[in-house]
Amino acid sequence: MRHFFLFIIICVMPFSVQAQNAFNPDNNKPVEITADESLEWHRNELYFLARKNVRAVQGDTVLLSELLTAKYRNGAGQGMDIYRITAEGNVRISTPQSKVFGGKAVYNMDDGYAIMTGKGLKLISTDQTVTARDKFEYWSATGKLIAIGNAVAIREGDQIKADKMIALFSQDKGGKRTLKSLESIGHVVITTPDEVLTGDRATYDAATSTAEILDHVKITRGPNVLEGTRATLNTKTNISKLFGGVTTTGEKGGRVRGVFYPGSTKKPVIENTEE
Repeated sequence: MRHFFLFIIICVMPFSVQAQNAFNPDNNKPVEITADESLEWHRNELYFLARKNVRAVQGDTVLLSELLTAKYRNGAGQGMDIYRITAEGNVRISTPQSKVFGGKAVYNMDDGYAIMTGKGLKLISTDQTVTARDKFEYWSATGKLIAIGNAVAIREGDQIKADKMIALFSQDKGGKRTLKSLESIGHVVITTPDEVLTGDRATYDAATSTAEILDHVKITRGPNVLEGTRATLNTKTNISKLFGGVTTTGEKGGRVRGVFYPGSTKKPVIENTEE
């Protein structure tokens, strides 16, 4: 669970752009746009439009789509201030760290907010894959990514499913991105090679290497089953704790419960704690 998401939408026009993206080291580099059909300049409406097999390259980032629109404001002198980029039709965005696929991508440069929608939403990075049914949302200033609608993250044999996932990232001076926290909300299912954990909500704090699963928690390992209101797992010490008590919504959860089958090949080692 240490690094499930990377997602970048960037400015893709060969003109001076004032908005800055802390998660895009190439934002000051020139951009080349090619298209099979046309590149249109709509001077009265203040936008550019590229059609058919559009390819926009800026540094190490490549954006491919069937249609690309860039809206701009007239700046000082002959400058152009691009403030909104829209890519439509089989959108693919590639960086050295990741590849993102979807039907439509929109980037509002004023507030650093990007959204990707459409069929086949997928994000692939070095060691993880993320899919979602409805949309990806990204805020460049804060390094926040949200995957909405049957979100699934897969990494090294582990899988997390939830209605929604929220990831926060930090970036050091060298440009390395690090996961700060990951929150999974609604119908959470965490599957590892040995166990399946379910609950209503799950959080992961990278600083403490601690995961927490909340409300209607169930852990299964082979035939063995543990149930409670809350569970915690330290990924460094590999110590888990299961708690009973009241849920976060005020529902009485009762005592923790464990059912262990003698002779099963794999038995969980867990601390049962009642709050």
